Amino acid sequence: MPPTGARPAPAAAPLRIAVVGGGPGGLYAAALLKRLDPAREVTVWERNAPDDTFGFGVVLSDETLGGIEHADPAVYQALQNEFVRWDDIHIAHRGQLLTSTGHGFAALGRRRLLEILHARCAELGVRLRFRTEAPPAAELAADHDLVIAADGVHSATREAHADVFRPRITTHRCRYIWLATDFALDAFRFEIAETPHGVMQLHGYPFSADASTVIVEMREEVWQAAGFDEMDEDASTAHCAKLFADVLGGRPLRSNRSSWTAFRTVVNERWSHGSVVLLGDAAHTAHFSIGSGTKLAVEDALALAACVEEQPTIPEALAAYETERRPVVESTQRAAAASLRWFEEIEGHLDQPPRQFAFNLLTRSRRVTHDNLRLRDPRFTDAVERDFGCPPGTPPMFTPFRLRGLTLRNRVVVSPMDMYVAEDGLPGDFHLVHLGARALGGAGLVMTEMVCVSPEGRITPACTGLWTDEQARAWSRVTAFVHASAPGTAIGVQLGHSGRKGSTRRMWEGIDQPLPAGNWPLTAASPLPYRPGVNQVPRALDRAGMVAVREEFTAAARRAAACDFDLLELHCGHGYLLSGFLSPLTNRRDDAYGGPLENRLRFPLEVFDAVREVWPEDRPMTVRLSATDWADGGTTPEDSVETARAFAAHGADALDVSTGQVVPDERPEYGRSYQTPYADRIRSALGVPVITVGAISSWDDVNSLLLAGRADLCALARPHLYDPHWTLHAAAEQNYQGPAAPWPAPYRAGSRTPPTGRTDAPKPRLSLT
Repeated sequence: MPPTGARPAPAAAPLRIAVVGGGPGGLYAAALLKRLDPAREVTVWERNAPDDTFGFGVVLSDETLGGIEHADPAVYQALQNEFVRWDDIHIAHRGQLLTSTGHGFAALGRRRLLEILHARCAELGVRLRFRTEAPPAAELAADHDLVIAADGVHSATREAHADVFRPRITTHRCRYIWLATDFALDAFRFEIAETPHGVMQLHGYPFSADASTVIVEMREEVWQAAGFDEMDEDASTAHCAKLFADVLGGRPLRSNRSSWTAFRTVVNERWSHGSVVLLGDAAHTAHFSIGSGTKLAVEDALALAACVEEQPTIPEALAAYETERRPVVESTQRAAAASLRWFEEIEGHLDQPPRQFAFNLLTRSRRVTHDNLRLRDPRFTDAVERDFGCPPGTPPMFTPFRLRGLTLRNRVVVSPMDMYVAEDGLPGDFHLVHLGARALGGAGLVMTEMVCVSPEGRITPACTGLWTDEQARAWSRVTAFVHASAPGTAIGVQLGHSGRKGSTRRMWEGIDQPLPAGNWPLTAASPLPYRPGVNQVPRALDRAGMVAVREEFTAAARRAAACDFDLLELHCGHGYLLSGFLSPLTNRRDDAYGGPLENRLRFPLEVFDAVREVWPEDRPMTVRLSATDWADGGTTPEDSVETARAFAAHGADALDVSTGQVVPDERPEYGRSYQTPYADRIRSALGVPVITVGAISSWDDVNSLLLAGRADLCALARPHLYDPHWTLHAAAEQNYQGPAAPWPAPYRAGSRTPPTGRTDAPKPRLSLT
């Protein structure tokens, strides 16, 4: 009760909510917001008629359905009554049909989904304005507390306020069309047609007892060569049915105002503007090959309604909504981007053995992994492992791999990691312990940091080198320890020259920042500073300078051979000297070493040839490349393949495929194993062994990448900083005790996880009151 004489605080007026767009996301948001507070005034504007819809079937995950069940049991039950469910994925590959089971799909027709949501909105009192163009969001915001822009991938709201939302829209390289057929496929179906014009693919799945969605997709150039650009809707539909007559059983396809389009990935820097908020495809898109568009929109609606209910004000609710949803959406978009690129490059995978191709397809987005697929379908996974050559009980990562005269006992590489603790280029006790510990930790190959070939070629004053015999003797101490104390572990040296990225502070003192004093002059392909106004302008190497640098590399290689390193890697990536010649962003020369890629390759190949000549014939050489600069005008995927081709032709035994670090204004697409598609592309195009790097963090990732044929070796950096015995622990966690991961005799007592507390206490059986 309020104090005597005091008036009760006035109740907040019910919210007025406008929803622009009557797709599943907008309708579900309207229904939830009205259900949570029936006093709210909620209006949906939809410019189409109630029974107008595009596309045919909608796939929802168990996770999304769980959220719907919790938030609105009535909608959940209506969906449950309509769903078609199945577990299998069928993959057709050159006349062979492969099946993987245990996947758990649920689908229904998009029209039926909209009918369910229309009925629920009407039941709750949501105003549905069909065939009505919504007023502009700014106008709606003047007399509504919340405006939800669910107006799709071509969102007029987003475009009207692009200066605030700051959208980035990327159009991709494939054309696709949504069609349907009047019979139910018995599984999710992937079919490939290899035509004279190029590769075309079909994605199909049932959405009712008598109908299936069929999406046909192909590269833009294939689409044009096949003449689809000149066909009308009926002709396109009929031709697609003819192309995939086998899977369709000769039945026709039907369209619904279907047109060929190129997928567009939508990313927005902000999702809200005042009381206006983006939802679903207006805020973000994810490629249909992972079935995520409607799923994301419905999950957006669930989160937005919850945040409006939980937060005291609309601005706080919209901030909480974006904070909650953005990480989920970004993760989904990364997975969708990997899947999209896989299908764009599908032609490069077709020569794989059938089961490996199927495994590659199933794991393309990195959301399904080897371990996950083993739980779903152990029979299929066992068959893939047998094809790969895994002995019984041996995970793929613990199979051997041969490079020239060197056989690595497993596929794990400790990636080169600069330590910045040397004095005058000398590796010391730190390097002995650092590299020795990781050699004892079970990896098949342990790589040094970039070892510089001259004092001027250092990144920092604390970098190691191999320009003196004293340094060679110090390195010999390290290699002798590895060979004696970790027999079976190989140790490799990475030789490099910093180029324009030299004469800087140690990473933790200011990455890429020049020294406060004692800077040395830099050389590079062209006189371009790494950061204008920050780093010094390097001197462009003339022919005499190139010869001198080449001789520094060969002298260092001779010392490396005498040190008994097992493998040598030439660093041609990350914007260092040789990389600087390769990238068009850093090589602006107008002589025989600049211009077209053939010329930009000339000096790095000269250095490679000189090093290969002095490096022992039976020991392998690899090359580290940056396969993209992550910047406009830089190295293209096609460039990276041709660069790899050139090094392979000159005798490189494997390509160590990294990306970026060439220019400071790069925009990498970070994510789990985000650099692997570049290694995969090179391996598929050339058939040469590749090492993949970049955010590979689990043994499950390693097994997945190897089995899919995307890489031959996996290099991990940060996981080995966290755990020097990462490989041995990976073996223990997989119950592997074979020869590819032997525990050093003094460590064998620690080869099992220590107990952390009692877990076998008797559980209560009776409750007495």
